[in-house]
Amino acid sequence: MGVSEGEGGGAAGHIVAVPFPAQGHVKPLLKLCRQIVRRSRGGIKVTFVNIESIHSRIIASSSQAAEKEDDNIVLTSIPDGGRPGEDQNDICSLLESLRSSMPASVADLIHRINTNSNNNNNVTCVIADITIGWILDTGRKFGAEAVIFSPPSAASLIPILQIPTLLEQGKLDSNGTLKAGEVITLSEDILAWKQNDLPWSAPVDLKTQRIFFECSVRAEKAAREAKWLLTNTCYEIEPSACDLCPNVLPIGPLLDSDRIKSSANFHPADEVCLSWLDTKPPGSVIYVSFGSLAVFSLEQLDELAIGLELSGRAFLWVARPDLANGSPVVYPEGFLERIKGVGKIVGWTDQERVLSHPSTACFLSHCGWNSTMEGLIAGVPFLCWPYFADQAHNQNYVCDKWGVGLRIEADKNGVRSRHEIRYKIDEVFSNGGLRLRENAIKLKKMCADSVEAGGSSYNNFDKFLACLNK
Repeated sequence: MGVSEGEGGGAAGHIVAVPFPAQGHVKPLLKLCRQIVRRSRGGIKVTFVNIESIHSRIIASSSQAAEKEDDNIVLTSIPDGGRPGEDQNDICSLLESLRSSMPASVADLIHRINTNSNNNNNVTCVIADITIGWILDTGRKFGAEAVIFSPPSAASLIPILQIPTLLEQGKLDSNGTLKAGEVITLSEDILAWKQNDLPWSAPVDLKTQRIFFECSVRAEKAAREAKWLLTNTCYEIEPSACDLCPNVLPIGPLLDSDRIKSSANFHPADEVCLSWLDTKPPGSVIYVSFGSLAVFSLEQLDELAIGLELSGRAFLWVARPDLANGSPVVYPEGFLERIKGVGKIVGWTDQERVLSHPSTACFLSHCGWNSTMEGLIAGVPFLCWPYFADQAHNQNYVCDKWGVGLRIEADKNGVRSRHEIRYKIDEVFSNGGLRLRENAIKLKKMCADSVEAGGSSYNNFDKFLACLNK
């Protein structure tokens, strides 16, 4: 679906929104844009820009994506910019190729929109994912307001915003590695960061970590220069972190009120699993999903499969086609036959609908921030299995700060055993899990209240819209 410049005339403003091309970045930014259009009652138009390969996946995953969007949201694409045949799942290569190709493509798009609008609907604002915040320089050349959107938590922003100070103090080396024995502590109310908790951490791959760290350095600059820094969180769950971030505006949790929309998915969502959940008793099903990027060895996936089976409980497992280190999962012999009627395995789901289903009892999660927010607003306990980047620190909040989850611990070889998995599942369903469930209900109400009229996130959203309409 190409852009239709000049349509929807009469709008009070025109936003170009540019996400980083990953599922956990595209999805929340599109939710934000839907809310902008809905809350402005159509007074603001949005052109939502993905690279071609991502745009194609979104459209292919939902044949109704284009038709189901609001008339004032246009999905469009720009060239990928990478070398032919380059793996779009290679985040490091993608970061580098985007820096060289995206500015000119976005500039050309804005120029075409402005040229065809006859000054009635020129681009007035560019919202860019913090990972590619440098694209705001392109928007500024056209006089557009510069806004950063940060999908992770407010707490995850703090180390990024502190990079210049941490380098000056000698706590970080040039690769973003904490010096031996160092821990970042900025407030007694905010959980400290150890090396593997940092947003750019990739402990088994120093080259990848260096690229992530360099990206974080650029993100700090973009965040400092932007007028607004929008985050998918609410003040009540991270008050101290929000207070430490200049210009931050918590507007989450970002949710889709229209359940039929699925145009942010990179994979077709399995609808049958919702009917399957309907057949299960309330609070009986373990939902297992590791997001869009995590991959595991076959040994680890065997342990997970057997651990779920040994629990004797119903489970819904999202096993992407590339979950086994880029390949489909090969299950233990006889596993699929043994779990019939008890377990269901799908390639992708509408996660918000699954988590809010009465049969869902807990969320075995990688603790990506979008998943964390969706789990909190659903009021379910967590079983935590972080993969990389900010997920370890999110786990600390889930388990230690909010008391709504349990860690699934790795052994000395880095493997989560079937016995550990079964033990933690049993603990969630036992009387010991009552505290987790009670805390989860409290967090659910806290998050829900924030986005209701008069809530903190609701008011912050109004504040942002008022600025856009000036």
